[in-house]
Amino acid sequence: MFSERSLSPPLAAARTAYAPESTVLDVAQDFETLPPAVAEDLGLFADALDPASYPVDWLPADAPTALQRYAGPTFTIGMPGDGTVVWTAQTEPPTVLLKKRADGTPETFLDFLVAEAFVRIDSGVPEHFVPFFGSQYTELADATGLGPADVYQIAAALFDGWVGLQTRKVFRSWAEDPEFEPLYEAWVDAGERLEPRLDELSASVARGEMTFPEATEYACSAIKHDLDLPTPFGALDTDAFREYGADYAIQWADKTVAALAE
Repeated sequence: MFSERSLSPPLAAARTAYAPESTVLDVAQDFETLPPAVAEDLGLFADALDPASYPVDWLPADAPTALQRYAGPTFTIGMPGDGTVVWTAQTEPPTVLLKKRADGTPETFLDFLVAEAFVRIDSGVPEHFVPFFGSQYTELADATGLGPADVYQIAAALFDGWVGLQTRKVFRSWAEDPEFEPLYEAWVDAGERLEPRLDELSASVARGEMTFPEATEYACSAIKHDLDLPTPFGALDTDAFREYGADYAIQWADKTVAALAE
């Protein structure tokens, strides 16, 4: 199921710089969440397992089943929307996992995704939005007034944007180091692919071409690429969001949903 992955020279340098003890594994299948018995096999590649769990009352009663499972005591690796590369600090040392679909991902972009996981591990951010929002997750649900799946999508997006505010300065710094130049170029290229649709986000929501959660996800993906965001998403690219985190995110969601409803 798992096999250790060999790293390109830029990735090996990134691991040394940001997460020197981490393990990088290829996974023989795609997954949203690894079955618990499979996840426990990570113990063969780790010194110890340290499953995370959180209070059940942090979540609304109608929260998606996967989210309730993640918050509970079951050893849970991976969640819907995590993408091609997943990392966890529930193993000692931390583990970076590449899903089977990584086989079809351009190598330069895949290297960036793995390097991003190293940077996230180094930054000390949580691996999921549950501990980021904590008991305030119910406040986010109330602020948006949306269904459980939409709230999940918005929470994941806002968390991703907040993490991007922590990590993008590292990505910028790669421009000054020839060792990391391929990773920097992949970061820039990925941002350029996002940029064309940014200016139309609000209009796309107004025309019904994109939902508010989808637009929030798109905008928050752009934050880590240091792109200019249109109103109302530009309010997320601020020192206040980086400093106040979940409090700020909930206030933004509340005001933005109210404005869209007018």
